[in-house]
Amino acid sequence: MDPKTLLLSALVLITIGYHAFWFTSVRRRQGLLGPATPTPVGTAIGFIANFFDTLGIGSYATSTAMLKLWKIVPDEKIPGTLNVGYVLPTVVQTLIYVTIVEVEFTTLAAIITAAVVGAYLGAGVVARLPRRGIQLGMGTALIAAATLMTLSYLGIGPAPGVALGVSGLKLGIAIGCSMVFGALMMLGIGFYAPCLIMISLLGMNPTAAFPIMMGACSFLMPTGSIQFVRENKYDLRTAVSFMVGGPGAVLIAAFIVKSLPLDTVRLLVVFVVLYTAYSLLRSASVERRAAAAGTQG
Repeated sequence: MDPKTLLLSALVLITIGYHAFWFTSVRRRQGLLGPATPTPVGTAIGFIANFFDTLGIGSYATSTAMLKLWKIVPDEKIPGTLNVGYVLPTVVQTLIYVTIVEVEFTTLAAIITAAVVGAYLGAGVVARLPRRGIQLGMGTALIAAATLMTLSYLGIGPAPGVALGVSGLKLGIAIGCSMVFGALMMLGIGFYAPCLIMISLLGMNPTAAFPIMMGACSFLMPTGSIQFVRENKYDLRTAVSFMVGGPGAVLIAAFIVKSLPLDTVRLLVVFVVLYTAYSLLRSASVERRAAAAGTQG
């Protein structure tokens, strides 16, 4: 059996184990978590976000914007909801792209492992952060994401390379960066934009970024999500809606649409992300002033 097949087999087993853990936890805590039936709005968000995610835009920033705009999930539960609910759609992406896109296996495995370690450490912190800490962290992270999206839209950065893998110092840099990206993903900033920039800076073929970033996410998300589930730091109905709405969108985008003229969509997403970042930071500021006034009173 070749290494990629072993990797994907392990991913399938991890995914089954993660969902078994999640569903068992839900049954035990049903009274605390509320109903588990998906909602039409949540399912639609999951479909839209994963459609564009499969085409390389990312799902976290767009999902956060919609969740915040329509006040579907409390701010402090957004990171956990995204990570818990998007495991299955991301695994479907990985099974497709790792199979059809060529990438050097050592680079793929090293980046995935580093991202998982970063996610595990990051989730332990984020799952215990207070509401205002998450608002500040997500607001700052979204500004960083919007900056990376803008650079990509403007074509600023190195010319695309042709390498399908890296070694030596470049591999070390990729491992270190991936640990950071994995940790930040637990705050709700997507892995795709920073990973794509990193791949380009290292002189790799941008196409190779798809199996790398999707593979990293599909392994790190179950690892980090377990901690959100344990801490009940997510919205159950929305997470289930994401799980239901996402896989179909992935299949449509990967096999039917395949590509779109996405520059206009990317620019729109940048503006939406910036507005969402402003909204989160403003909420944190308002709540800090209210808490200060209450203390003084």
